[in-house]
Amino acid sequence: MARGQRKSIEDKIAEKEELINALIVRIEKENKELKALLSEQRQKEIEMLYDFIKKSCLSLNEATEVLQQYLSNKYGATA
Repeated sequence: MARGQRKSIEDKIAEKEELINALIVRIEKENKELKALLSEQRQKEIEMLYDFIKKSCLSLNEATEVLQQYLSNKYGATA
C-alpha cells in the first residue's frame, strides 16, 4: 500500500508551534477561571467571618484582639 506524502520538518514544526500556542491560550483561560473561583471562595469566607463577628456583637477591633489573644495562648507568641 502506498502511504500519503510525508510532512516536511517545517510543517511538523509549524504544527507543534500552533499546538503549543493553543495550549498556552487554554492555560491562561483556565488560570483566569481558577483565580475567579478562588476570589469567589475568599469572598464567601470573608462574608461568613463578618456575619459571625456581627452575630457575636463584637467590633472588628474586639474580634481581632480575641484572635490575637487566642493565637498568643496557643503558640506562646503574638501573631
